[in-house]
Amino acid sequence: MNNEIQLVKELQSQQHKEKAFRELISLYKERLYWHIRNIVKSHEDTDDVLQNTFIKIYKNINNFKGDSKLFSWMYRIATNESITLLNKNAKRLQITSEEVQQLAINNLTSDVYFEGDAIQLKLQKAIATLPEKQQLVFNMKYFENLKYKEISDILETSEGALKASYHIAVKKIEVYLTDN
Repeated sequence: MNNEIQLVKELQSQQHKEKAFRELISLYKERLYWHIRNIVKSHEDTDDVLQNTFIKIYKNINNFKGDSKLFSWMYRIATNESITLLNKNAKRLQITSEEVQQLAINNLTSDVYFEGDAIQLKLQKAIATLPEKQQLVFNMKYFENLKYKEISDILETSEGALKASYHIAVKKIEVYLTDN
């Protein structure tokens, strides 16, 4: 994608960095928002993580070598920032990151930005029972419709391992939805 190469050049040049960064935000803000939201659940936390993600992208754009797509690199940062927030919340509340997820899901019902119905809430609860890696793979594949190749670039894992993780996640979710 030629536009991406041009955008990266502009982001890495002092002369065009500000304008290119505004363009980058308008291009990716919504996709990154929903990616983060799928992980951290709450709107407020998502906004914080999104802001931190863009700050990291801005500060580290000169380290981007183009080995992967810009999109994959940004998603990796957003994913890591999301996990960092979950771990920080867990430490602050002195509970596990799984319990933080459970709290976030319980708070979804009172979240004015959550438009889901009972079925979607049940699905979120099922997803929260999965190990972190399976949650990430499931969210990226199911909600964001990413290809295994893209997920592989973001999580730096083989496509085969991702397919297995997704398959296991789907089975566990089916069991949870049947039993609850």
